[in-house]
Amino acid sequence: MRLKLDENLGSRGAELFRQAGHDIVTVPEQRLCSSADSDLLEICRSEKRCLVTLDLDFGNPLLFNHANYAGIAVLRLSPQPTPVDLFEAIQTMIRSLAQKEIAGELWIVQKGKIRIYQPKE
Repeated sequence: MRLKLDENLGSRGAELFRQAGHDIVTVPEQRLCSSADSDLLEICRSEKRCLVTLDLDFGNPLLFNHANYAGIAVLRLSPQPTPVDLFEAIQTMIRSLAQKEIAGELWIVQKGKIRIYQPKE
């Protein structure tokens, strides 16, 4: 899976996804830190990459229509997260990506579970 990791995930997160066989680029590697959210998603769309982030704004379907992208994954951690919390959320996402495509979907990823946004018809 082609993923772009937001600047808030760090190098350890990138390494976990790479070890699982995913094609990873990061916002810092591409010198995109502090880019506007809409610009970052447009770059993800052009690169056909799913955005993985801790930024809750990307989880708002009124701001971003996830169906237009290669996927958006928002990692939801506890209010005072530890590195272990981040590791467990990433592992949850890695296990889910082995079973299901994220393209066109919004995933809210927490330790041990993923909620997939389903718009009301």
